[in-house]
This record gives sequence, structure tokens and C-alpha cells, in this order.
Amino acid sequence: MTRQVATTRTAKSQRIEVRATERQEAILRRAAMATDRTMTDFILASAVEQAERILAERRWFTGTSEEYDEFLRLLDEPLDSTDKFEKLWSRPSPFGRPFTPTA
Repeated sequence: MTRQVATTRTAKSQRIEVRATERQEAILRRAAMATDRTMTDFILASAVEQAERILAERRWFTGTSEEYDEFLRLLDEPLDSTDKFEKLWSRPSPFGRPFTPTA
């Protein structure tokens, strides 16, 4: 019994163009062929994977216990009042109750 699986593909509507040296193009072509992908699929998948890795690195921080304690202290420290903060605090709360910053 053969089972058919429906797959949906998101239409690609954006165009990205790059210039490459002959050497770069040859390496990319060989790598794409080695992975049974088209050049476009290989380049796009590789670029997206690298972009996701870079963005993930920006979300994770490492440090010593002392650095973490200092980070928490700075987060708990009240900010200086500014006109922008005052304007923000005076707006109605999207949660149905007023927000009162503690200083």
C-alpha cells in the first residue's frame, strides 16, 4: 500500500543576487551536486543556516557567577526618568490595569 503525503511549499517571492569568483562558483556547484541539491537550494539553505546560527548566538549569553549577579543588579536598578518614560507610563495599560513603576 502506497501512502501519499501532501506537502505545501511556501512560494518564494524574493530574489537575492550575488556575485562570485569562478573558484567560489565551482566550490558551491560541487557541494550542491554532492548533496543532490540545486545551486539555489544549496546556497539558500547554507545561508539561512548560518544566519540562524548567528542570530541564536545573539540570544544566549555566558558569564561567570559574579557577572550574572552584576547583570541582575543592573536589571533591578531603577532607570532615570525621562519624558519618553513619563509618556509611556501615562498610556492606558494593555493588561487592563495601570502600571506604576517602582523606584
